[in-house]
Amino acid sequence: MSTASIQAAPIQLVRPAAAASASRSDAPRWQVEQIEALFALPFTELLYQAQTVHRANFDPAEVQLSTLLSIKTGGCAENCSYCPQSAAYDTGVEATALMKVDDVLAAARQAQAAGATRFCMGAAWRGPKDRDIEKVAQLISAVKGLGLETCATLGMLGDGHAEALRDAGLDYYNHNIDTAPDKYADIVQTRQFEDRIDTLQRVRGAGVKVCCGGIVGMGESRTQRAALIAELANMEPYPESVPINHLVPVAGTPLAEQAPLDPFEFVRTIAAARITMPRTRVRLSAGRQALGDAVQALCFVAGANSIFYGDKLLVTGNPDVTADQALLETLGMRAA
Repeated sequence: MSTASIQAAPIQLVRPAAAASASRSDAPRWQVEQIEALFALPFTELLYQAQTVHRANFDPAEVQLSTLLSIKTGGCAENCSYCPQSAAYDTGVEATALMKVDDVLAAARQAQAAGATRFCMGAAWRGPKDRDIEKVAQLISAVKGLGLETCATLGMLGDGHAEALRDAGLDYYNHNIDTAPDKYADIVQTRQFEDRIDTLQRVRGAGVKVCCGGIVGMGESRTQRAALIAELANMEPYPESVPINHLVPVAGTPLAEQAPLDPFEFVRTIAAARITMPRTRVRLSAGRQALGDAVQALCFVAGANSIFYGDKLLVTGNPDVTADQALLETLGMRAA
């Protein structure tokens, strides 16, 4: 499809199929070339199309607030090139044990009091063991009891894990595909792209909602950014939440010296996600501090309607709560 044809044609809202699998569609709704053509649109035209889709599906003044807590930090056996929690790199992050229920509840209550409606718990594991799932299930049940939506990101899941988490009250499971399939091996060597898809299938099969996105600014091409969006948009159904992370270079990791992505390219990625996944929550995630208020505002125009909210995002910095509240007030936006 040419760029001109996208400009001329009316926007067609893409609706998720009824299938309960997280596998990619045999007949993709979106080709990589089509998404590249979206990226190539004049910036104002792209934002107009994204905002049109956004307004057809959401209140454009609402932003969903999620808080992410690291419940088990560092010592991960994976070698993800972006991650300061990998045991393969010397980043100054010390491994910790799994947090206790009372400590997690205290953090969840604080997040809830600040306006968060979803509480995500992240553990730096390649994949949890059965005994880990039992402990995390207790945390999920406790947080669910506060009236918050619950989310967990624990790595690759084994047999029965998704079902156990579901039974404890888990609403969402986060498992990002990180980047395009043909870029994946440049970023991670301790697992394969299909391993990510396998866990997502387990989550869908258990009836848990999917939170799945990726990271941009890792040296990928625009075609690879389009391919990342295509992988997400062609899932059946596509994820209910799509976090788009802007790389935070961390000293000691292989991507520590990676040049930053052009901020307008980041906004284009948000817009492409919104157009191709009309009903998902597109979340501004890691890297918001570096973007600044003006670029974040453009992201909201481009269809972002969720943020990770709180002073820290796992082990990297995040805008503090008062700064986010001030930005939303300035923009005339409110918590969903």
